[in-house]
Amino acid sequence: EAVGQEFKLAQVGDSFGPTWETCWFKVELSIPPAWAGQEVHFVWESDGEAMVWRDAQPVQGLTKEGEKTSYILTSSLKESEPHSLTLYVELACNGLFGAGKGSMITPPDPDRRFTLSKAELVIFNRDVYELLVDLEILLDMAKLLGEENQRSFQALYAANQMVNMCDVTDPSTFPAARDLAAAIFRQRNGESQHTIHAIGHCHIDSAWLWPYDETIRKCARSWVTVVRLMERNPELTFACSQLRLVSLLWQAQQFEWVRSWYPGLYAQIRDFVAKGQFIPVGGTWVEMDGNLPSGESMVRQFLQGQRFFQEQFGRICLEFWLPDTFGYSAQLPQLMRGCGIRRFLTQKLSWNLVNTFPHHTFFWEGIDGSRVLTHFPPGDSYGMQGRVEEMLKTVKNNKDKGRVNHSAFLFGFGDGGGGPTQQMLDRIKRMSDTDGLPRVQFSTPDLLFSVLEKESSQLCTWVGELFLELHNGTYTTQAQIKKGNRECERILHDVEVLSTLALAWDSTFQYPASQLQRLWRLLLLNQFHDVLPGSCIQLVVEDALQYYAEICSAGAQLKEEAVKSLCRELLQPNPGSSSSTLVLNTLPWERTEVISRTGPAGAETLALVTVPSMGYASVREPLLPPQPVSVRKQEDGSITMDNGVISVCLDTMGRLTSLRLVDSQRESVSYGCYANQFALFDDVPLYWDAWDVMDYHLETRKPVTMLLKPLEVTLAGGLRGSASFSLQIGESSTLTQEIILDAMCPYLHFLTQVEWKEAHKFLKVEFPVQVRSTNATYEIQFGHLQRPTHWNTSWDWARFEVWAHKWMDLSEHGFGVALLNDCKYGASAHGNVLSLSL
Repeated sequence: EAVGQEFKLAQVGDSFGPTWETCWFKVELSIPPAWAGQEVHFVWESDGEAMVWRDAQPVQGLTKEGEKTSYILTSSLKESEPHSLTLYVELACNGLFGAGKGSMITPPDPDRRFTLSKAELVIFNRDVYELLVDLEILLDMAKLLGEENQRSFQALYAANQMVNMCDVTDPSTFPAARDLAAAIFRQRNGESQHTIHAIGHCHIDSAWLWPYDETIRKCARSWVTVVRLMERNPELTFACSQLRLVSLLWQAQQFEWVRSWYPGLYAQIRDFVAKGQFIPVGGTWVEMDGNLPSGESMVRQFLQGQRFFQEQFGRICLEFWLPDTFGYSAQLPQLMRGCGIRRFLTQKLSWNLVNTFPHHTFFWEGIDGSRVLTHFPPGDSYGMQGRVEEMLKTVKNNKDKGRVNHSAFLFGFGDGGGGPTQQMLDRIKRMSDTDGLPRVQFSTPDLLFSVLEKESSQLCTWVGELFLELHNGTYTTQAQIKKGNRECERILHDVEVLSTLALAWDSTFQYPASQLQRLWRLLLLNQFHDVLPGSCIQLVVEDALQYYAEICSAGAQLKEEAVKSLCRELLQPNPGSSSSTLVLNTLPWERTEVISRTGPAGAETLALVTVPSMGYASVREPLLPPQPVSVRKQEDGSITMDNGVISVCLDTMGRLTSLRLVDSQRESVSYGCYANQFALFDDVPLYWDAWDVMDYHLETRKPVTMLLKPLEVTLAGGLRGSASFSLQIGESSTLTQEIILDAMCPYLHFLTQVEWKEAHKFLKVEFPVQVRSTNATYEIQFGHLQRPTHWNTSWDWARFEVWAHKWMDLSEHGFGVALLNDCKYGASAHGNVLSLSL
C-alpha cells in the first residue's frame, strides 16, 4: 500500500506529524564503487520510531532513544552486491515512550511534530568501534573495581598504553593496541566466581503511553532488530516476555499480533525459536496485573497463553515471567503449579519505597502451600546495557550470596521496546571470563533455573503475597475500567454456566466456544498491567472501555441464547396458566432474595424468590417474608429500618449511627462514630500521579459533610425499604446514595453514584465497627488473605492502602462485619475502621 503512494521530496530538518500519524519515506541509495570492501550503513535519525523495509519485508527498527540509528547494508561491499537499491522507511510520529507534553507521564501532546535530523549513507569503521568498546570496559574496570583491587590498576595501565600506542591517523597501529586489551580480558577467573546469565530482553508494554495499535509496530521494530542481531551473533539468546525488556520473553498476545501483521518476520522468529535463540517465556496471554484480575481470569491468562505457545512452538512455558507489575497475589504459586509452571521471575519489588525485600532467589509459597522457585535479577532491572557497573552491582547486591552462585542479567532497552544492541553484546563478550569481574555467559531461562534448582537446598521461603510498597493508587485509578473488568468477568462466568447447563440439557445446543475465546481474549488484553491499573493514557482508556462494551453486548446475546435453549418450554406462553417470571441463579448456593420484575401493566414490581444453586425457578406466586421491612422517620430527621435480621439507624446525612444484628442485639457501629462516612483526602504523590497514593495523604482527611439533599424515605417498606440523600464533595463534585434493606436480607445495600470533577483528591467511605482484631481478612483469587490492622512494623505501615476483590472482613470470635463491593479494589483496615477507596 505504501509503495503505491505518490512521494514528494523531503529534506533533513523537515518535521512531520501530528502525534500518532504515520509517514512513509522512499529512500533511493547509490553506493560509490570506491567503497568496495567497506562496511556500509544507512543512517537514519529522528525523534520518532522508524522501521526500514526492503523488498516488502521489515528488516530493521530504528529508534534514536534505543540507540539504533543504522541499518547495515553490507559488512564488506563486494562487486557482486547491488550498489543501487530502494528502501522504504515507516516513521511513527511518536517516541519510544509516547509523546508526553513536558514529561514522559504527562498526557500526549496531540500537535507534536517529529523531525528528521539525519539521513546518510556512511562507511562504518569497525576497527575504531572495537577500540572504543575495549577502552570503555578497561576504564570502567579502573574506576569501579576500587583502589584496593590490583585489577583496577592493571586495567588503567593497559588503557594508558593503548592510548600511547594508538595513532588515530594510522590504522595499522590499532591491532597492537587491541592486543593489550585482549591480554587483560583473557586473564581468567577462579572456579568460585559468581556466574551471571545474560539474557536478551525487550519489555514492550502492550499499551501504556501509546495505544494498542502502536504496540503492534513496536513489537515488529524490536523483534526484527533482534533477528538481525541473531544473524550476526549466534550466541545471543532472547527471552520474549511481552512488553518491555530485551530479548528473551514473549507474550502470547504480542506473538499473535506479529503473526497476523508481519507473517514474514514471524516465520523468521519461528526459525530462531527452533534454534533455541528466540525463547518464548511468560506463559500468559499478556503480562497481566498481578493483583486485580479474578481467579478465573488468571487461570484463563495461563490457559490462553500456554495453549498458544503449545500450538505455535510445540511446548508450554516452564517459567512465569512477569517483571513489571504492581505486586503479586498470594494465590499465584498455586495457579502457576496448576498450569505446569514451577519457576517465576520478576524484579518489581526492587521498587519498594519503604522496605528492602530480603531475597533475590527464594521459594515463594502460596496460600495452599504450593511453592515455586523465584528469582529477582539482583541488578534490580530488566533493561541492563551490559556495562561493568551493572555486572558488579549484580554480584554485590545479591542478597542470597553463599546460597546460590548464579543470577540473571536481562539486557536491552525496554518498556517502549527497543531490545538489545550490538554494543551491549560486544561489552558482554569481553567480560565473559575476565579476572576481577563476575563470569558472564549468554544463557536461557531454562539453563538459569536448572542451575538454581541444583543449588536450592539452602534457599529461604517467603510465604504469602509479594506486596509492592508503591503504586497503591492503581487499585482505584480509572473507576470505569475497574467497573468494566468486574462486570465482564461476571458476564463471561454467567455465559459459561448457562451454556454448559444448556448443552447438558440439549446435546444439539451449539456451545459458543469460539465466541467465548474471542471475548475472553479481549478481557485478558485489558488486564494488561498498565490498562487495568489505569496507569495509561486516555487513548488506551477509550480502547479499553470500547472492548468492555463489546464484551457486555456480545455476552448478553450469548446468555440469552443459552437461556432460550435451556428453558425453552418454560418460555413458551401458556394461555391456560397465570403469568410467571423465570429467575436464574448462576452461583453455587441456593439464594432467597428480593428481585425486581416487570408486572402485567409494565410497572416494576418486587418479589421474594428462592432459586436453587446453579439453577432456575419459574416464579408465579412470590414468597411472603416472615417479617416485612419496616421504615420509620424520626422527629430529628433520622430514619430507622428493620427486617427482623438487622436493624439500622441513619442520620440525616445518610451515616449509620447504629447497625445491629437483631438476634444478638450486638451493635456494630463504634460508639460515638459514624459508619458510611465519606472522607476526602489530598492526593499529591511524589511523581507517579496515576500510580501512587502516598502515606501522607492520610494526614489530610476531611469528612464530607456538605448536604445537598437530606435523607428521605424512597421506599416505605414491605419487601424493600430504602432512603436516599445527596452530598457535595470538594469544589464541584456530587454524590447521591440510596441505602436499601430487603426482606430476609442479612446485609445493607448502598447504591452510590458520584459525579466526579475533582483533581488530585481521593474519596473513601469509612465504617468504624465494634470489632477488635489484629488482622482483617480480604478476598483474593480463589481464597482470602489476612493483613494486620496495626502498624507495628514498617512492613505493616507500608500497607496503608491495599487491594481486595469483592469483600473485606473484620471479625473476632463469634462476631464480625464484612464490607462488600461490586466494582472496587482499593481498601484498608486500620484499627477498627474498614475503608473502601472510591
